[in-house]
Formats: sequence, C-alpha cells, structure tokens
Amino acid sequence: MYRPVKALRAALAAGLLVVAGAVGTAATGAPAAHAEDNGVGAKPALGWSSWSFVRHDPTAQTIEATARAMKDSGLASVGYQYVNVDDFWYPCPGGQGPAVDEYGRWATDTAKFPSQGSENGIQAVADYVHSLGLKFGLYVTPGISKQAVAANTPIEGTPYHAQDIATTAGEANYNCGGMVGIDYTKPGAQEFIDSWAKQFAGWGVDYVKIDGVGTPDVADVQAWSQALRGTSRPIHLELSNSLDINNAATWNKLSNGWRTGGDIECYCGPGGSSYPLTTWSSITSRFNQVAAWAPYGGPGGFNDYDSLEIGNGANDGLTLDERKTQMSLWSLAASPLMLGTDLTHLDPEDLTLLKNTDVLAVDQDATDAHRIASTSTTQVFAKTEQNGDAIVGLFNTGDDPREVGTTAAALGLPAGPDYAVSDLWTGKRVESTGTVAADVAPHGVALYRVHRLGHPAAGLAPMTSVALTWQQAAAGSTERTATEVFSDHGTVPVTGVGLTLAGGSGVKVTPLSPTRFDKVPAGGTASAAFRVTLPPLAGPFESSTVKGAATYRDRTGATGRLAVGDTVILDQPVQAPYRTYASTTADFSQYGSQIGIRAQGADLWDTTNEYGAVYRPGAEHDGSTTTVKINSQTNTNQWAKAGIMVRNDITNANGSPGYLALVETPGNGYLLDWDSNGDGILDSQDSIAAATYPSWLKLVRTGTTYSGYYSTDDSHWTLVGTVSVPSAKPTQDVGMFAISHADGTFGEVDFDDFSTTP
Repeated sequence: MYRPVKALRAALAAGLLVVAGAVGTAATGAPAAHAEDNGVGAKPALGWSSWSFVRHDPTAQTIEATARAMKDSGLASVGYQYVNVDDFWYPCPGGQGPAVDEYGRWATDTAKFPSQGSENGIQAVADYVHSLGLKFGLYVTPGISKQAVAANTPIEGTPYHAQDIATTAGEANYNCGGMVGIDYTKPGAQEFIDSWAKQFAGWGVDYVKIDGVGTPDVADVQAWSQALRGTSRPIHLELSNSLDINNAATWNKLSNGWRTGGDIECYCGPGGSSYPLTTWSSITSRFNQVAAWAPYGGPGGFNDYDSLEIGNGANDGLTLDERKTQMSLWSLAASPLMLGTDLTHLDPEDLTLLKNTDVLAVDQDATDAHRIASTSTTQVFAKTEQNGDAIVGLFNTGDDPREVGTTAAALGLPAGPDYAVSDLWTGKRVESTGTVAADVAPHGVALYRVHRLGHPAAGLAPMTSVALTWQQAAAGSTERTATEVFSDHGTVPVTGVGLTLAGGSGVKVTPLSPTRFDKVPAGGTASAAFRVTLPPLAGPFESSTVKGAATYRDRTGATGRLAVGDTVILDQPVQAPYRTYASTTADFSQYGSQIGIRAQGADLWDTTNEYGAVYRPGAEHDGSTTTVKINSQTNTNQWAKAGIMVRNDITNANGSPGYLALVETPGNGYLLDWDSNGDGILDSQDSIAAATYPSWLKLVRTGTTYSGYYSTDDSHWTLVGTVSVPSAKPTQDVGMFAISHADGTFGEVDFDDFSTTP
C-alpha cells in the first residue's frame, strides 16, 4: 500500500501465434528458492488485506465481519486463510509519526480497536479471527517513530533508549510519516525490533507486512526476519513495495514474499471512493513483471503482484474477462492471492471465480510460469506441473477477439499422438494433435491444462480456432482484403463449417470466395476471402470494427461457434516539416492541420521515457512561442499524458537534457514537468486545475526559462508554471507527444493548429 504520488511494436497479423521455445519449471541459473526458513510460505498465501477497500478506516468490527464473511462464503474452505490489517491501525496525530507505547512501538488505536478487558484491541481481533480457524496479519513500516525518539522511550528488557538507536534519516511511512531510521550497529537496535516482534507474536499475529522497504532497508528486513524467527511462532514476513529485482536473492533469503511493483489500486474513484478498485492498465502492467521475476519465486518465498481485485463485480473496475485474466496471471505466477475487495458484499459470479479449485491449484503448485511469447496484443505464459502436465495461459490484451496459440512442443511436452486440453475456467475438455489455440475475448484469457495422451482421444471434440488476416494495403487506402481461416487442430474432421465477416458502421463487406464448407479434415483448414471497404478519413485516424464468426459441428454432434475481430485503423503519413519518433509502440497520422498520435508508453517521468512524438527539429529557441490545441485524449489512465515536448534531441529518449513537457492528463489536470539538473530525466512538476477538452497549451521560452499556460477557449490563459532549464541548447526540438501510461494499451490523442513562432 502507498498513497499515490506522481512518481516492438510487434504487429500480430491475427494468424496463429506458434512459438518455438519450450517452457520449463525454472530458468537456467535461477537461484534456489530457500527464502525465509521459518516454517511458513511453502505455498503462496491466500487471504484478504484491508487496504484496497477499507483504506484509512480499519476497525475491529470491519475486520471481524470480513473474517466471518471469508468463513461463511466458503472462501476459507478452499484455502483462503489470512485476514490482514494494513495501515492505520495505530493513531497518527501528525508529522511526528505514529503514536507509541511505553517502549516506543506503535500504539493501538483504541477508538478503532478497543481493548477487551485487559486484552489489547488488536489481540482481541486476532483471537476472533483464530476462533474461525483463520490467521491474522498486521502492518508496519521500517524505522522508529519520531514520537519514541522525542520521548526517548526505553527499549524493553535493555538499558537502552530510542535516542541510542535512532538516526535522523527519514524512513518511508506513506500515510502518517514521521518515521526515522535505526542504526543497527548500535546496542539496543536489534533488541527494539525483537521486542516489537515478541509483542506481535503475543497478540497472535501470523503475518507481518513491512511496507516502504527497499534496497536501503536491507538491515531493517534482516532485523525483522531475525526477530520474527526468534519468537518461535511461525510468522509470515511480506515486503512491500517495488522491490529491486537486482536484490531478489536478498528478498528471497529474508522473507516469504516481496512486492515486485507499485500498487494495483487506481485511486481513481470519485470523491475518494475505493471504487473502482483498479483498472485494466494496472493489470497489464504486471505481464512484464511476471516475466522478469519468474526465476526468483518458489517454495518459501514468492513474487507478490499485489491484491487480487475480484469480488465486487463492476466495482472491481474490471470486466468479467479482465477479472479472469488477473486471477489467471497471478495463479500462473504462483503469486499470493490476497483479496482487496469487500467480502461482506460479494458478487456471486466473482465468488465462483475465487472458489475455482482448478485455478487455485495452478497458484498453489508453487511454481512460477515463464513467458514464452509476447506481442503488442497477446501474451503466452506456461509452466510444467510435477506430473508432467503443462499449464498455459493464452492472453489477449487487445480490444478485439482474436486467436492466440502455441504448441505442445513449446510447452515442453513430449511428442505424442494426441493431447487432452482442459479449460480450467469452464471445465470443457477437447483434444489436439499438438496445437493449443483459442479465440480469446478482448482483455481475456484461455487457461488450459494440457496432458499428453498415448493414443488418440476417444469421444473428445477437436480443438478449433478461427483467425483473421489482412493483405497489406497502401497508406490511406479504404479498400482492404481480409482472409478468415478456420482450423481443426484435432484428430477427427468437423462438418458444416460456415464463415462470416461483418463490418461496423460505414463498413461494407463483400465475400470474394465461398464461405461454407461441408467438411474440414482433421488437422485441416478452411478459408474465405472478403473485400472490406472502409469509410473515408474524417480526421487523423478512422477506426472501423470488423467481426468474424465461424460455425461448425463436431464429432459429438454439438454445434460450435467461434468469434474473431479487428479494429482497422485508417491513417495518412505525417508530412514535412514534421518528423516522427517513438520510444514505445506508436502510430502517427496527419489530416490537414490535425495531427494524431496513437501511443502506448508506461510513463514519462524519472527514468521511464516512453512516448510517441511528432516534432520539428531545431524549431524551439529564445523568444519562441509554441501553441497547440488538444481536441481529444483517450482516458487510458488518469496519468496518460499529451502535450508539448521540448528537448535538445527528442530522439534521444533516455539521455537528452534540455527536457521539458507541458502536459494535459485526463485525471490530474495540466502539468509542467521538467528536468531540474540536466540529466535527461523529468524530476520536477507543477500542476493545476482539471482537464477539459478541447484545451489549448502554450509554451513561451525566454533564454532558458519556460512558462507554460493552458486555456479552455484559446483566449484566456492560465499559468501552469515558470521554470528554468539551464541545460537547454540555443535551438531545440519541439513537438507534440502522447503516452497512454498503460503498458500494452494504445491511447489516441488528436492535436490541431500546432505552431511555433517566430
């Protein structure tokens, strides 16, 4: 948990993606997963944490009601067991840090967790949780509270005091603040953590999350690891957040789990509401994390991709397919499954997902999946089970249904005459001679268990799929040719195959070949070509949807239907004097004075510089004024960015100084971001107001000083900020840029009337 602060293009021609590499259970050279040897963590933890939904207001009543709901809903019966209190269980009177007890440890907020007789309020809640057969977790951050230092509280059981061990360096406590470091070379330092761990053990704590730790806090992690082991109570130790992968071996040695990235929550609910809990872009950001961290998880300690935001239906912030994607990816990655939702108001369909024991078994096998294929719209992750079966997730991160697939060989399965393929979400079983492919819904997943058979399957329907491919066409052409291909991947033929293709508004589709086929042989295909006529451009980009379908009858006599589709983007090349540059996946188009940028990009801040830009080289100089109108911006993320960029060299994304961006964002208004020290990194920011569309941006340069303005009427201008960028050259590149702030997701921004004068 933390309080939010601003801190290849590979085009898949919608044909079957078949990869050659095989997946194993671990990467070559991966460290042994011994992790914290404390009697817990043999499998990923299952449970619930208060932060996502409850946030700042955990109470005894809320936590106990959640524990009861975990029990009564049946979640406990399938393995969910931890009920964890995150931040704000202690009083936070201000910047002086959390309130403390007589020994300098955080004091319980008795208004939220009232004492029960002589029993501390936290212990009373832990007792209730334990009475239901569940386990209880609690939250801390590294260091010692300034309040303990100010009072110079004694360290229990020692002659030492808080001032003997405290440093003046600040420690991360994201919400309350007021924590300072501990000098672990000083007598009493380890004893202070020992006393805190002993207190937690006495309260019945089974799980401790240390938030705000990173590479500078290894000593704190070591101290807590040692202290918790010294209690003789098996206590799970979890680290948070955005841990450095270069120190993965350390986190593995000292803890049972470690957060690999920032928070999954979007913090985008109206009026501070917890809902929606997350967004699709938060989920897609985990694909690369899962791929990178795969070698480091295993029994004893696991890569933690943050809360599972499934349970409250639409309030999750995800579609049903997106929820399946999150749980599938987390399970393939053997991540802890800590629910962030309100368990007292569970959505019945979500509850069914959470209690799917076939999917939970994928998580609880304690084996990390590895990525075996990746494109701009697809991901394939797989792992091998102890019995030799392969588990594979075919993910469609795009906005249209499409075929995603791989092969039994790529999954590491031995050659065989046939394979049984079980869908872990639906329970349906089919057979295939070696291709594992499915037509996957937008933002969805097909999660399969694949088992080698010694002989052709009897009675199973064949696995089938349909793909849509396109012939190349000249830029701007409204005439396209599409081919729809149906494939039978099994050992028996299918009959009565029909292929159809239909266009959205303004799209005309004409068949160019037969579309019905009496029979498609085992392992065979059937294809039909279509002419697709698109509506002409009326702006920088014209998006048209095309949807295909295949119907057929299988060996069992059942009728099958498959769906595939595409969004076809019509554009025109950008003309001189403009140039284009992309450090992420991006498309560009020009329609008269209008410029369009469709870009992905994780961020434009700190060391991340992923953007698409249309720019004029050397056009920015002392005395120049640059203006542009932003007609529209896709709200892919509240931090999606678009606006005016100035750099000494826009094409040097990761190094050019003289860097400044005047920005509009959907959720955080207008920003002026700049590089304060000439290292080519945006590290400073001014912000103002809320975003309106259309808006006009204006950047005025005087020497190496820049003033950024915005307007909602092209007449009245409001200053965003005035900043100095000493590293700016006399002449610089200047242009329009866009990022989606969402890995794997395109955001479109339409600009107009860009000018730089004089």
